[in-house]
Amino acid sequence: MSETENVSNQPWHVSMTVPTDDLTEERTIYRTLEEIGYDRAFSFEAKHGPFVPIAVAGEHTRSIELGTAVAIAFARAPMTLANVGWDLQTVTGGRFTLGLGSQIRRHIEQRFSMPWSHPADRMREIVHAVHAIWSAWENGTPLDFRGDFYTHTRTIPAFDPGPNPFGPPKIFTAGVGPRMTAVAGEVADGFLVHPVNSRRSLQEVTLPAIQLGAARAGRGAADVEIVCVTIVVTGRDEAELTRSREAVREQLAFYGTTPAYAPVFELEGYGDLHPTVKGMARENRWSEMGALINDELIDAIAVVGEPQEIVAKLRTRLEGISRSVSLVNNRAPDPAHFESVVTALRNG
Repeated sequence: MSETENVSNQPWHVSMTVPTDDLTEERTIYRTLEEIGYDRAFSFEAKHGPFVPIAVAGEHTRSIELGTAVAIAFARAPMTLANVGWDLQTVTGGRFTLGLGSQIRRHIEQRFSMPWSHPADRMREIVHAVHAIWSAWENGTPLDFRGDFYTHTRTIPAFDPGPNPFGPPKIFTAGVGPRMTAVAGEVADGFLVHPVNSRRSLQEVTLPAIQLGAARAGRGAADVEIVCVTIVVTGRDEAELTRSREAVREQLAFYGTTPAYAPVFELEGYGDLHPTVKGMARENRWSEMGALINDELIDAIAVVGEPQEIVAKLRTRLEGISRSVSLVNNRAPDPAHFESVVTALRNG
């Protein structure tokens, strides 16, 4: 059976990333997502840390999977990630996934005051180190991890939580380029695709890199859950649809200033976008950049349509690639906004 046939036979798995601007909502929003029927809800690291919301959500939900998409790996040592992952796996009753991302060099060095080098190699080593720490706790074996960036050789009973009653959590990694994507294929349980993606970039960049990494590790690409984080442009009336489209237009212009996302734009025929918007950003012309994003590019990156059209378009977009999708609409934080989409996808 081919990888494509495997994907086509899988049930849909639907996630959403939860806004974290207002931490007082964490007690209710995850429970609402669970009631709607989402399979998983992610927190993310922006104005607030990603871990406290998951701890709170674990106390107010029963079955929905919980994870970070993402926690900034390079801002932390493997031991701190191992500790928080172990603890959240316990307090959520085995529902936690540790999702890790690299962030860009400027943020790591200037915001977190942490070292930056060889990001793909460093991410691979972080995952290996966390797994080694968890193995020592789970199996009572000596901790002896020696890598190029991290060394962990000491643990004593006072700092050893012992076996996790739910087993170790999963680790997902995130990325854009083929080298970081291949790391997920090699060492992770899943890969979080950046929202700047198109069907073509998924087919020509993401899948081959996952397959390459998996082959290096001697496993199949099907062992890696590919979470296709997908921007959705929709609305319950024309005004709402227009607001959603314009918000995504501005969002894509902002993403266009980052070199890491330029290859996706190039694949879709917009290779001039990055240098143009980067120059405009230097001139503080942020409000003008959205005009460079036409509807054709929005249609390539996002799934666009009226609510009743979204399910069919998602299926067309991801057919043969993955049936794990995380819905993104930054201007529609109401968790019920995609309720009909979630129900239709989970019903096949």
